[in-house]
Amino acid sequence: MPALTLDALRRHALARSLSRPTTLPRALARLGFVQADPLRAPARAQDLTLRHRVRDYRAGDLERRYPKLGVEEDFFLNYGFVTPTVHRLMHPRTPQTAWTPTRWRQAHAVAEFVRARGVVHPRDVDEAFAHGRTTNWFGGTSRASTELLDGMHYRGLLRVARREGGTRLYAAREAMPPPDDPKAAFDTLVDVVLGVYAPVPWRCFTKLVMDLRGGVPQWIDARREAIARAGERLPGAVVDGERWVWPAGENPASRRWAEPEGVHLLAPFDPVVWDRVRFERFWGWAYRFEAYTPAAKRVRGHYALPLLWQGQVIGWGNLGVADQRLTVDLGYVSGRAPTGAAWRAALDHELDRMHRFLGLP
Repeated sequence: MPALTLDALRRHALARSLSRPTTLPRALARLGFVQADPLRAPARAQDLTLRHRVRDYRAGDLERRYPKLGVEEDFFLNYGFVTPTVHRLMHPRTPQTAWTPTRWRQAHAVAEFVRARGVVHPRDVDEAFAHGRTTNWFGGTSRASTELLDGMHYRGLLRVARREGGTRLYAAREAMPPPDDPKAAFDTLVDVVLGVYAPVPWRCFTKLVMDLRGGVPQWIDARREAIARAGERLPGAVVDGERWVWPAGENPASRRWAEPEGVHLLAPFDPVVWDRVRFERFWGWAYRFEAYTPAAKRVRGHYALPLLWQGQVIGWGNLGVADQRLTVDLGYVSGRAPTGAAWRAALDHELDRMHRFLGLP
C-alpha cells in the first residue's frame, strides 16, 4: 500500500461519505445520524445533506416519508434523525436536569392524553391543559406546553410521529429496558459517531465523544473510559505530526478510495465539512457558519454552502429562491473561479440538480 498522507486521508473522507447515491432508507442506515436545522437557505440542512447521498432526492422527502422510514427524531451529538438502533441505545435517558414532582405530574397527565388521542399537535395539549407561557432558552417566550413536550420527548416519554407544517406531532413511546452491557452500547455509539465523520484527528474524535453528553447524559462519567477503549481498538496513524483515527476494517491508504466527480454544494452541517479543524487541515482555509453572525460582520454570507470541486473545497455559494427562480452567488478562496469547459459543465450540472431538488422550473 502507498504511504499514508494527508491527501490520502482527504480522499478517504470524501469517498466514504460521498459514495454512490442509494435509496433513502439505505442512506439513513449508512449514516446512522443526520443533523437537522430549521433554516431554509435554500433548503433545510438535512435535505441538503441527503441530496448528495440519495438518488433523485427532493427537498422535504425525509419529512414526507418519515412516518414509514422507521427512523426517529432525537438528540444525538446535535438534534437530528437517527436509526432505530441508535435511538434504542440512547434510552432510557436520564437528563442532568431533574424535574420537580409538579412537573412530573404534568408530564404523566399529558402522556395519558397523548395515549388516548394517538397523535397530538402541541396546540391540542395547550388547549387541554392551559400550561401558560414561559421564557425559552434564547430569551423569548413560548408556550409552556411546547417546552413540556420537548422535555418529554427528550426523556423518551414521547416520540415524534410526523410533522405538520414543520411542527412536531407527538405519539406515545413505549419504555425500553436499559442495555444489558452499557460499555458495549456506548462503544457502539462511539463507532456511529466515527462512522459519520471519519477519518478525524484524534483531538476532534475525543471532543465528539465528549459531546455525547447530550445524547446519553446518563453515561456522562463513562466518556473517558470509552475514549480509552477506542484508542486501544480503533486503527489510526500519525500523519504530518497529528494522530488520526478511522473505523475498523478501513484503510485510508488504499487506492480504492476515489474522489467524487463533479461539483458539490454542501450543507454547512454536511459530514464532509462539519469538523472545522479537519476542514482546515484538508483545504487550508477557515470555513465558518455565519447565519447567526450580524450581517455587517459576515465574511462569506448568511448560509454559505462549501463548494467542492475535484477533491478541493475551492469556495462557497449563497443560494436562494426568488419568484420561482434560483439565485446563485458564488465566492472563491483564490478570488476567481476555475476556467475550462469541464468546470463550467460540472457547475451547470450541479445547479440543474439543485433546481430539480427544489422543484423549481
